[in-house]
Amino acid sequence: MERDVVIGIDGGGTSTRVMICDLKGNELAYAEGGCASKYKDENASDHVKATIEDALAKAGRVATDVAMLVAGIAGYESEADDAWIIPFTDLPGLHCPKLHLNDSDIAHAGALQNRPGIIAIAGTGTMIMGINEYGRRIRNSDYHQYAYSAARHLAYDAVYEVLAGLRDDSNEGLITEMLQYLQVSSLEQLQELARQGFHPDTMKRNQLFGQFAPQVTRAAEQGSSVARRVCNRAAEQLRLGIELVGSNFAQRNVEVALIGSVICSPYMSGKLTELLMANPIKQYRVVETQLQPVVGAILLAYKELGIPTNKR
Repeated sequence: MERDVVIGIDGGGTSTRVMICDLKGNELAYAEGGCASKYKDENASDHVKATIEDALAKAGRVATDVAMLVAGIAGYESEADDAWIIPFTDLPGLHCPKLHLNDSDIAHAGALQNRPGIIAIAGTGTMIMGINEYGRRIRNSDYHQYAYSAARHLAYDAVYEVLAGLRDDSNEGLITEMLQYLQVSSLEQLQELARQGFHPDTMKRNQLFGQFAPQVTRAAEQGSSVARRVCNRAAEQLRLGIELVGSNFAQRNVEVALIGSVICSPYMSGKLTELLMANPIKQYRVVETQLQPVVGAILLAYKELGIPTNKR
């Protein structure tokens, strides 16, 4: 049977997205599944495989129809990770060429459609990655710089600020939501819960806090001094990471695409754009993300097969 479809996979810290397209650029199926990060979910590999099977079923196709698979998986850094990443896409009959990448690689391919530029990701996780005009790939982590701007970071910091007493009347709404969310009735009880470490399981604790981030970014927009301090610190770290990566570009004008629930929230995106515009050396231009990461994986699959994508 002719191998006439490609599979693109966006495996993030929250969910797995799988798209199947034919070789002419037509979408045949799309499916979503559970978390794809082995560092956040011990069943990550099963989630990815189940989502691939779901997409194939929706497309009315079988594994032997697949000509190329590209998977961007959170936590994958290099070929040294092949030992754990290969089983993620190891399905019966799925013996086509496979390209495993970090999820930031497919995000860049989708957001900027392989143009030089920078993507800044802040959602479940955080990452800043650029590809300059010479095709060189640079990440903020290459410098051992980490922007503490993921969802859980904002929530932890907001709770710490409140517990430290750095609050005023502008924070009443945020504190009320915080107490309700963490199922305590007073700041004293919150203090006791914090002293006990909130939750004994690190993964579940991070998931718990990560889900509170939307309340923090919304409170910042509404004027909470605590939420604004937390968001401003995160924006400053993102700004520094973007400018570190940007220092590798020869051109003065650099496009920046924002990806993720935290960085795309109104307050965070506005604050970060303001900080980047103040740079005296380069002109950073925040642009709309053109295509979703899973589509970026499809574009890279076509590229691997030598299929032009400029008209797709």
